[in-house]
Amino acid sequence: MGEIYHRLRDNQKFIPQLEQLSELLPSSGHVLDAGCGVGKPTSEFLARRGFNVSGVDISKKMIDQARENVPDARFYQRNILTLDFPDSTFDGVVCVYTLWHIPRMNHPTIIRNFHRMLKDDGILVLNTGIHESEGMSTFFGEPMLWSTNDPKKTLEVVKELGSHIIHEGILTLGGERQYWIFAKKVSSSKDS
Repeated sequence: MGEIYHRLRDNQKFIPQLEQLSELLPSSGHVLDAGCGVGKPTSEFLARRGFNVSGVDISKKMIDQARENVPDARFYQRNILTLDFPDSTFDGVVCVYTLWHIPRMNHPTIIRNFHRMLKDDGILVLNTGIHESEGMSTFFGEPMLWSTNDPKKTLEVVKELGSHIIHEGILTLGGERQYWIFAKKVSSSKDS
């Protein structure tokens, strides 16, 4: 489904958000693309700008395609629910167009794990739906789970971790509305 999805969708719709992320990261910083799919556009965009990119996805087929599409990045078949990268590994974690395909009861645990893997001053970027909801639909001919917490709940989890909120709000991209958060992990050695 990944290749069909990317052929038929507007992959340029969130390039401004990737530009914003790249401006917040240290040059050649290490970035995790969580739910990377076929590596486009996030991993590809960041690798072309000189970032050290690691992508994870649960689908072996998507990881194989990502390795072909973005040879300058590293890709791993991993379940986002059980990522075990060491503490303080990444300068940035990007999880876009992914969380809503995972049962929402797991979202807080996933976000806390992202925070753990971020270096001090690391940047978290994620998006979710704009309303609390859960259900199944057919998406590009395949059954697909859609599961989202109320955006206020998602924001509260990020804030509880002591992150500085750079941006949060609803964006309309490519005719679709999503809730986005850009947050910075506050250094544990700095006064809050």
